[in-house]
Amino acid sequence: MDRRRFLHATAAAGGCLLGIAPAFADIAHLYDAINKSGRQRMLSQRMAKGYLQIGQGIDPERSKKIFVDSIALFERQLNELQAFAPTPDNRAVLADVKKGWARYKDVLTANKPNPRDAKTVMALSDEILGMAQAATVQLEALSGTATGHLVNVSGRQRMLSQRMAKFYQAINWGAAPSDAPARLAAARDEFLKAMAELASSPANTQAIDAELALAQQQWLFFDQALHSSIADMRDKTRFATNVATTSERILETMNRITGMYEQLA
Repeated sequence: MDRRRFLHATAAAGGCLLGIAPAFADIAHLYDAINKSGRQRMLSQRMAKGYLQIGQGIDPERSKKIFVDSIALFERQLNELQAFAPTPDNRAVLADVKKGWARYKDVLTANKPNPRDAKTVMALSDEILGMAQAATVQLEALSGTATGHLVNVSGRQRMLSQRMAKFYQAINWGAAPSDAPARLAAARDEFLKAMAELASSPANTQAIDAELALAQQQWLFFDQALHSSIADMRDKTRFATNVATTSERILETMNRITGMYEQLA
């Protein structure tokens, strides 16, 4: 399937970004920029997850929505962040993101998802993640506030949810690098440490605490799905679908929490 046909097929299944993004608008202030820059990290992993799930026929219609909507949102936010970029260093990093994104998008959309290209997708998703992380850290440092730090940390949880799911689906498809299990475990450890940090923040409101409690409950289901053992092919598909579904639920909750921290500013 050529690129135009593949994009048309996936776009036909598109819709809203499953409730994880607000209405499109120019960046209003620095904390908004930290939130959106942090969301770019998540999208780098979510696109790869969607690609891997489409290729394996895992929750296909929702995976197509995830894939095509994530591409559109990444591009829109990249333009917004470049227009807002407050320092020369931030502008330089975002220029690198734009160049890397051109390569990443080309691989994502050139052909129907397949195991060979999936290995390149895995590598490029990490390359874009690294650059998006650098841009977000620059913005947090510029804020110099506890609120900026909380927006960054909670926003990074969104990425980690997608990163863990990405590695699971890649391992499931035989398209993962050899160190994927260790990298999945590292993401899990980082997620748990950050949840503890957020739960202990003196800045938390009752509403934030309630959302964090919900995220902790969702984590139990997600973690159980990630640790599911595969007994036969039917279980393989079922467990992969559980990972796909639970990773989206925890993403939505962490996205709300990030927005709530942003509003503390």
